[in-house]
Amino acid sequence: MNTAAIAKKTQIVVVGGGAGGLELVAKLGRALGKVDYDIILVDKAQTHIWKPLLHEVAAGSLDANLDEVGYRGHAQRWGYRFFDGSLEAIDRDARQIVIAPIVEDDREIVGRHRIRYDYLVLAVGSVSNDFGTPGVREHCIFLDERAEADRFRRKLLNQCLRVSRAMAADPASDATVDIVIVGGGATGVELAAELHMSAASLAMYGLEVFDATRLRTVLVEAGPRILPALPERLAAAAKTELEAIGVRVFTDEMVIEASADGITTKRGDVIAADLMVWAAGVKGAPFMADIGDLETTRGNQLVVRPTLQTTRDDRIFAIGDCASYVPPGGARPVPPRAQTAHQMADIAFHNIRALIAGRALKPFTYQDHGSLVSLARYATVGSLMGNLVGGKMAVEGRLARFVYMSLYRMHLIAIHGWWKGVSMILVGHVNQVVRPKLKLH
Repeated sequence: MNTAAIAKKTQIVVVGGGAGGLELVAKLGRALGKVDYDIILVDKAQTHIWKPLLHEVAAGSLDANLDEVGYRGHAQRWGYRFFDGSLEAIDRDARQIVIAPIVEDDREIVGRHRIRYDYLVLAVGSVSNDFGTPGVREHCIFLDERAEADRFRRKLLNQCLRVSRAMAADPASDATVDIVIVGGGATGVELAAELHMSAASLAMYGLEVFDATRLRTVLVEAGPRILPALPERLAAAAKTELEAIGVRVFTDEMVIEASADGITTKRGDVIAADLMVWAAGVKGAPFMADIGDLETTRGNQLVVRPTLQTTRDDRIFAIGDCASYVPPGGARPVPPRAQTAHQMADIAFHNIRALIAGRALKPFTYQDHGSLVSLARYATVGSLMGNLVGGKMAVEGRLARFVYMSLYRMHLIAIHGWWKGVSMILVGHVNQVVRPKLKLH
């Protein structure tokens, strides 16, 4: 590759290959990658998987190997370059980002290095917020990335195997798999439902004596109800569905400590657990605090203007969960959802090109298309905001499940284009029929 030629190009760097970042580099690569621009994606992982699917990976009902996107192959197809690495710092004076060393088995493989930029977009997502609760980091699993979802699945299968062996040795055994999920938002609720669907299928995949009722799940929420983003009627319907499949739901229960044996609530109750998942909220990654002397919130998110430019540097944008944007007249920032990242990617794409061309930039307007929560194959409840039924339409059952899956299909089309995106959707339908329902390895 002619590095001298690359150095002359306008360099646009996107850090983070999540829902917003990957969609953005695909758009930039298609529009600018083959002219006088060098589009670069930086991510610490080698592959992308849509984050809202991680609960299915954790439960084993989705094989991430079939749905992940390799950054290098995707970059070759869509006209951008991929760099493997973690953001460590931003040198705004030199217009460079600093990439941390890559270390493997205590050996430095790639040293600390810098990548210049003319325009920079930060799309590094979020991490789980443990609110400083003692023991959580040591004993709970966070579904922030695929590696953690894979780790949970391995631990879950080992626990189920333990119970299966105990039942085979003694049919009167009272062995159980006890799982506690802290956080009654979408991730916690969806995981609870998915786990019970997976447990019901284990007998068909080698655990002949496993009784699905031996998998016991407790969902703990500190607030007065689960799914606060949904209307109360729909949240209540979700709670009813969960309890119908055997999930114990506790609300107004704040967790004050986690240990190797379970969690302790503020009321003094101890809930024993073999596995614990923490899904009680998100925040910006710790390394984002005051990075590059940019304005950040207490939750380590970058404060952005309506154009999605950071408040202290017009050449630096932030999108997705790592950005904090309060709409004019609003009291709270827009929510950290996949649909938010998708919409921000569109505006960032427009505004970067406008900034280069000297045109007026477009303000970001968040369009709330509603919230949908999947309860595996049991039910789906949610709300869609639109121009139907006085501005709000509630959907349940098959229609809601269809809309839920449509969000992912839109993401596939955004990162792969229409032809390949539609082809992957069709292949996904075939895989649902011909491949095992659970991934057990």
